[in-house]
Amino acid sequence: MKKIIGATLLGTALMAGTAGADEWFTSPFGAEDTLGAMNYLAPEKVLQATRLVREGKVYQLGMITSGDTPAYPPRKFQMIVHQLADGSGATIGTNKAVGNDDTVITSIGIGSQIDGLGHIGREHIYYNNRAAAEVVAPDGLKIYGTHALPGIVTRGVVLDMTKIFNQDPVAAGTAYTQTHIQQAERTQGVTIESGDVVLLHSGYLTATADSKDLIPAEPGLGISGAHYLAQKGVVAIGADNWALEALPPESATEAFPVHQILLAKYGVYILENMRTQQLVDDGVGAFMFTLGVPKLKGAVQAIINPLAIR
Repeated sequence: MKKIIGATLLGTALMAGTAGADEWFTSPFGAEDTLGAMNYLAPEKVLQATRLVREGKVYQLGMITSGDTPAYPPRKFQMIVHQLADGSGATIGTNKAVGNDDTVITSIGIGSQIDGLGHIGREHIYYNNRAAAEVVAPDGLKIYGTHALPGIVTRGVVLDMTKIFNQDPVAAGTAYTQTHIQQAERTQGVTIESGDVVLLHSGYLTATADSKDLIPAEPGLGISGAHYLAQKGVVAIGADNWALEALPPESATEAFPVHQILLAKYGVYILENMRTQQLVDDGVGAFMFTLGVPKLKGAVQAIINPLAIR
């Protein structure tokens, strides 16, 4: 089950696009490009990341996903465990073997996740001028499926936005502008580079850890901040909240404008519900970031557990 944003947007996304080529969507990597900002990954970035490992400490950035995980409606998660082989727990063979198997019925956009380039478009056009008819099918994306993403090993940078706003957590609705992000870079003594993965820490995930429902308002990336980071050549941007971007958005008439800018215009991937608290508690600025995405063919998104290594 793959949801775009909701029933209305999903319905329109499935319609064939009629718009012509639009420079807003054009990839700098050519007309056949389907990877977007993943093209900035390079062996040099892997080697750079390895030089950041000094202690061998590993941070799991993914959260546990369960039926209790707050999710954008109507997304749901269900785990079913059944005993082998006939479901009754009867033993198998003369050695009386027993075992269990499992079935998961879930929306993929739940918990810690990566949003692929087929997640959000504009007027039925997706990244690199691809019409919806070229992208979307009921049984999986024709292109931009997250199964096609390469393994990611690169430099990661976490920016502690609580220090910039002197709030922990940062107030809901706060949008991180280009100026705020540049201030965070100066404060922490880091410079965001092409090929990086950038994580934005607000304290939101820690503050809402006991919530049973999805809280509709959150701090997050703003429009100028999104353009700034994308134009720096980052591969992906993540945050310790469920939508990455500020909600309500800066423009009350727009729906998820930062998603649209990053995914459809720049081909920059989005990482949601990243557990960044331990990184900032330990004073980590730059680190090795690693992620292997599940090979679920045609998936729009993926439930993930990236690793940060210092």
